[in-house]
Amino acid sequence: MLELTPKQIAEYFQRSYAAVDGLWFMKVEERYGFGVALDVDNEVWKVFPKIQARALKSLVKAGNGIDALFECLTAKLHIEGYKFEARKTDSKGFEITIEECPWHILMVKSRREKLSGEIGTLICNSEYSVWASEFSENIKFELKGQICAGARSCVLLFKSS
Repeated sequence: MLELTPKQIAEYFQRSYAAVDGLWFMKVEERYGFGVALDVDNEVWKVFPKIQARALKSLVKAGNGIDALFECLTAKLHIEGYKFEARKTDSKGFEITIEECPWHILMVKSRREKLSGEIGTLICNSEYSVWASEFSENIKFELKGQICAGARSCVLLFKSS
């Protein structure tokens, strides 16, 4: 049997995860059109972040609140290959600045960059709002900038009330 390092195994799963996400979207788009594919994709990204957040919370035995969200979300972004900086703005909030988004890079590589902004606006707002809600109903998310919409970076703001 082929022996793989833990790093190779992680890379295999990361590539597979990204490929299946894009592949199912394109197949739904071929059959039903872009609008339906985007709508279905958005519904997926209203549920999938719950699974991710709960899995990370369980793995690291994190609780709820803004600090736990900070730790789990930055771990997720690191695992998925984002290039980013994260900083706490105060005891009730934090900001993540993404300099390189693997999803946008895939859109550019697949020559679908024109669609990246429309997809990113909808999906990122859904995904990160769900992440926030998994840690507290009092945490709000705001998307301040997007690479896929022409900004130099994506800026994600999280604030607890």
